[in-house]
Amino acid sequence: MNPTFDWHAFAPEIVLVSTILALLIADLIHPGRSSWQTSRIASIGVLAALVPVLTLAADGVDRTLFDGAYVVDNYALALKGFFLVATYLTILLSVDYIGEGDYYQSEFYFLLLTSVLGMTAMASARDLITIFVALETISIPTYVLAGFRKHDRISNEAGIKYYIIGALSSALMLYGMSFVYGATGTTMLTEIGDRLADPSVVTSELRGLVAVGVFLALIGFAFKVSAWPFHWWAPDTYEGAPTPVTAFLSVASKAGGFVALLSIVFFGVGASQASNWTNWWAVMAIFAVTSMTWGNLGALKQTNIVRMLAYSSIAQGGFMLVPFAAYGIALDDGNLDVARSAFQSVVVYLLVYGVMNLGAFAVVIAVARRTRSGEIGSYDGLFQTSPALAVVMTMFLASLAGIPPLAGWFAKFTMFRSAIEASGPWGVSLAVIAGINSVIAAYYYLNVVRSMWFKPAPEGAQAAPIPAALTASIALCTVGVLAVGVYPQLFGKIADLVTVGIG
Repeated sequence: MNPTFDWHAFAPEIVLVSTILALLIADLIHPGRSSWQTSRIASIGVLAALVPVLTLAADGVDRTLFDGAYVVDNYALALKGFFLVATYLTILLSVDYIGEGDYYQSEFYFLLLTSVLGMTAMASARDLITIFVALETISIPTYVLAGFRKHDRISNEAGIKYYIIGALSSALMLYGMSFVYGATGTTMLTEIGDRLADPSVVTSELRGLVAVGVFLALIGFAFKVSAWPFHWWAPDTYEGAPTPVTAFLSVASKAGGFVALLSIVFFGVGASQASNWTNWWAVMAIFAVTSMTWGNLGALKQTNIVRMLAYSSIAQGGFMLVPFAAYGIALDDGNLDVARSAFQSVVVYLLVYGVMNLGAFAVVIAVARRTRSGEIGSYDGLFQTSPALAVVMTMFLASLAGIPPLAGWFAKFTMFRSAIEASGPWGVSLAVIAGINSVIAAYYYLNVVRSMWFKPAPEGAQAAPIPAALTASIALCTVGVLAVGVYPQLFGKIADLVTVGIG
C-alpha cells in the first residue's frame, strides 16, 4: 500500500523548499546576486509559509502521518508559526547588515531558510529518527552561518567551535537514543512512553540501559540549548558570528533544541508516571539551577553587550528548564493538572523570549551602525543622541529582567507558578533559586539602562540613520513586548490550545 500523503499538512514545508529552490535558481542564472534582491524572495517565502499554518489552525483537525512519526496538531502549528515569524524578523535584521557587508547574499538566505525548514519539521516530529534528522537540518546550516565572515579570524573561530561541539553533542545524543531504542524496541515517542511503563518490556535488567540512554540524550540536547556545563561555545560563537546570525542562534536555533526536548520529554520518556525511575527530571533541575546561576554570574562581568546577551541566553535557558523539572515533580505526585501547566509554561516562555531577545539584538545592530562597537560603554548617553532607541532598548532589557508591564513578566510568572505548584523541597528550592537569579539578572540589564540614560554621550556623538527594514523589526518586537505584557492572555490562549489533550 502506498502511504497517504497529506499535501495540506506539508504545505509550510513545501513552500519553504520552493523558496529555497527559488533562491538557488536566482543565484544561478544571474551573476549580480544582490540585484535579485534575495532578501525579498526569502521574506516573501517565509510569509507565504505562514498562510498554510493559519489555514491548518483554522481547520482544527489533527493530522497524523507516517504511522505517527509526523503529527500536525495545535502544538506543532504554534511552534511552526513561531519559527517562521522569528525567521522573518531575522531577515529584516539582516537585509542591510548583509547587503552592506562582504557577504554572499543568496547563500546566507539559503542557509537561513534551510535551518528553519528543520525547525518546522522538528515541531511535528514524534519519532527519534525524525527528531535527529530535523535537529541536524537545523544545526548544519548554522555552523556555516556562524563563520560567515570568512576573512574574520574571530568569526572563523566561532564557526569551528560551534561545529566541533555541535558534532560532539549530536554523537552523544544519537548514542543515547540508540540505547533507548535497544531497550524499548521502538523509536516512536508515544510507544517509548508506553513501553517504559510496562515491566514486561523494559525489565529491571534493562532499566540501567534506558537510564544511561536518557542521560546521554539529555546531555546532547544540553549542548544544543547551551545549558551549563555544556555552554562553552555560546559566548565566543555569539560574539564572532554576524550579529543577525547571533540573534537567530539565540532565539530560533535555541528554541529548536527546546522543542526537541519538549517532544522527547512530554511525549516520550516523561509521558508516563511509571517512567519516573529514569530520574530525568532531576537532571533537568540540575541543568536549570547551574545554567541560570552560571549564566547570570558570567554576564555580570562582561563589557561587550553581545557577550552579555550570550550569557543572558544561557541564564534564560536555565529559567526555561525549570518547568521541565516541575513537570517531573508533578508527575511523581500524580498531579496531571500541574504537569500540564508546566508544559504551557515552557511554550509561553519560548514565545516571549523570542520577541524580546530579537528586539534587543535589533537595537544592538542599530547602535553598532553608529558606534562601530559592541562595547557596553558605547551605549553611554544613547538617550541624548537616539532617544527612541534608548526607550525601546530599555523596554527589551526590562522585559528580559521580568519587569511589568512588559512581556517578560508573564514568562517569569508562568515559570515561577510551575515551580511553586510542583511543591515539595525540589519545587520550592527551584523557585527560590530562580528568584535570586532574577534579581542578579536585573542588575546587569539595568546597568545598560543606566548607561543609556544617566551617562553623558561621547563628544561629537550623533544619531545614525536606521534602515527601514531594521526599523520595522524593532517596531514589530516593541509591539509584541507591549501587547503580551498588557494582554498576557494573548499567549495564554495559544498555550491553552497547544496543550489540549496533553498532560
